[in-house]
Amino acid sequence: MGTKREPTARQMRLAVELRRLREAAGLSARESAALLGVNSVQISQIESGVSGVSEQRLRRLAAHYACTDESLINALASMAADRTRGWWEEYRGLLPTSFLDLSELEHHATHRWDVDFLHIPGLLQIEDYSRALFSRRVPELPESELELRVLHRMQRRLVIEEAQPIPYEALVHEAALRINVGGRATSRAQLARILELSEADHVTVRVIPFALDDFADITADMVYAGGVVPRLDTVVRDGPHGALFIDSEAQLAVFRTLFRRVEAVSLEPERSRDFIHRLAKEL
Repeated sequence: MGTKREPTARQMRLAVELRRLREAAGLSARESAALLGVNSVQISQIESGVSGVSEQRLRRLAAHYACTDESLINALASMAADRTRGWWEEYRGLLPTSFLDLSELEHHATHRWDVDFLHIPGLLQIEDYSRALFSRRVPELPESELELRVLHRMQRRLVIEEAQPIPYEALVHEAALRINVGGRATSRAQLARILELSEADHVTVRVIPFALDDFADITADMVYAGGVVPRLDTVVRDGPHGALFIDSEAQLAVFRTLFRRVEAVSLEPERSRDFIHRLAKEL
């Protein structure tokens, strides 16, 4: 018998939101189970992502919890009914789970914001730039895994390159644009790719120049993925042991504020394109 696959970040998010609704209603797992006519173990399994939940049962739980946010209930019901096995599944068992979770998150996102200070955001990277970054990892990656990571990153770009792309805004520090990654030819090609993408209506690129004053307190890299409703937004940050998915309402509010602060002091899109053009000519 095969081992049961651990829940994805999306499945865990559904589980966490159901627990939050129950706790907001002031009910224990035992009380919630009684309302559904099941035992408390089943509720615990649902709220830990071990077991799935049907759309019908989810709506019954929401009713028991007196949740009146129809938009949220519909979004959670859609998550419960979703059985998507996207392109990222071909990498399961080959790449760390966080890579697949990020791909799944992006696939379902309604919009995406990036803030990067040292590297070009992943969705804007060209193949040679990504390969150069992954090749500098310590400990060094086997060639086969390095190429898998590069291929996976290139496939992730679908969310802003496909026929119906999501709105995307990237705030990129001048340092990330100036750092030579993979040689001058790669750096020139990378800047050219950013300029090309920035011409698209759904893509906004803003540069954070070195010359800004009073900027030391807002240097938080982030990937911000919009949910169907704001409560289901997610922030992803790199941690010492892999990607960290942040979804508490309080923390999301902090990162929304941080993004708007950085956006407010960044160069306007047209000035940013001019800035990147000048950098490309210097290479």
